Formats: sequence, structure tokens, C-alpha cells
Amino acid sequence: MTRGADIIAAIILLALAIAIIVYLLHWLYRRSSKEVSFVRTGMLGEKVVISGGAFVLPIIHNITQVGMRTLSLTIKRGGDKSLITKDRMRAELVTEFFTKVPPDPKAVSTAAQTLGNRTLDPEHLREVVQGRFADALGEVAAKMTLDEIQENRGQFVKEVTKIADESIGHTGLALETVSIISLDQAPIEQFNPANTFDSQGLTQLTEQIESRKKKRNDITQDTKISI
Repeated sequence: MTRGADIIAAIILLALAIAIIVYLLHWLYRRSSKEVSFVRTGMLGEKVVISGGAFVLPIIHNITQVGMRTLSLTIKRGGDKSLITKDRMRAELVTEFFTKVPPDPKAVSTAAQTLGNRTLDPEHLREVVQGRFADALGEVAAKMTLDEIQENRGQFVKEVTKIADESIGHTGLALETVSIISLDQAPIEQFNPANTFDSQGLTQLTEQIESRKKKRNDITQDTKISI
């Protein structure tokens, strides 16, 4: 009986030990997902986990999660924030930018170092990139006239994408697409005569308006005469 009891006890202890080991392995093993990757640092150096998992030991390892979801950011430039074009006109523009951390080990590692857990918070991420995107819009608008932007939207978007993507490259983020939602000339009331650029644009705009008025009047007079 004693021998049988010892065997049973040994089996129970072995099963218990296996259960504990399995539980610990399950608890220590961290998996990534389609929406969240992570970077493990500490013993054995850095390990980037995009698909799959890795063991994370308390105290010995640290992990930084990196959000992999696409961020949609709408940039509106209107009113006193409207863009000044090459011909000193003011353009009211609404654009949408789509950016994310690409599923690349180097990009994920860079994002973990520069942005940390902010990649998991869309609002914090917007604070990081929106200024850079707005600057890209202003830089490209200054190289093109209002008519050129309207007639060559594809080229405008291409140049904005290039500049904006380069400006966020050091963060691990990459720009996927940029689209123009709306584009229009700002109302004449938005031009500030005390501003050098605005005064030039205002003069040009006033001349265009007067020229169109004269042309319409001439057409009206010619029509009356022909009748």
C-alpha cells in the first residue's frame, strides 16, 4: 500500500509541477497581434515581435508596445490659417492623411524608441504629426499658383506626400496616402492689407475682379447694341 501510495503521490506532484510550468510559460509568453506589435529589451538584447510572440521575464525584460493601426488625420487650412500660394493668393484646403507604422522590424524598433506607447493613442499621435503635415502643405503651396494647384492636384499631392513622409521618417511612421477633400480660394475678407504677401495678393485679386466686371459690361453693351 505504501509503495502504491508513493507512486500516486509522485504522479500527482509531477502533474502539479507540469501544470505550474505550463501556467508560467503561458503567463510569461507574450503574443503580438495584427494591431499591436512589441519590442522586448533587456537580456539577450532587443527583439522585435511583429507576428508571433516571445518570452518576457519580469525584471529581466522590458517591453514597449507599438500600435500598427492606420491613423487618419484631417488637416484644415482656412481663415487666417489658409495657405499662401506662389501668386500670393490664399487657398482654403482640407486634406486627409493616412499614416501608420509599417510591419518592418526597423520601423517598429524606431517607433518604439521615438514614440513609445504614444503609437497606441491616436490623439497623442496626431499631436506628433499634424504640425509636420501642415508644414508640408504650406511648403508645396508656396511653390505653386492657386490655378496650378487646382489643375495639377495629383502633382501637388505627390510633392506633399514626399515632404511629409520624409518629415516623419525618423519616428518609424510612414505615410500611406494623402487626398484633397476640398480646395477653394479664400474670401477676399481674409486678405490682410497690412501683410506684405496679402497686400500683393489683394492687389492682384482686385485687378482680376475689375477686369472681369469690365469684360461683363462690355459684353452687355455689345449685346444691347446688336439688339
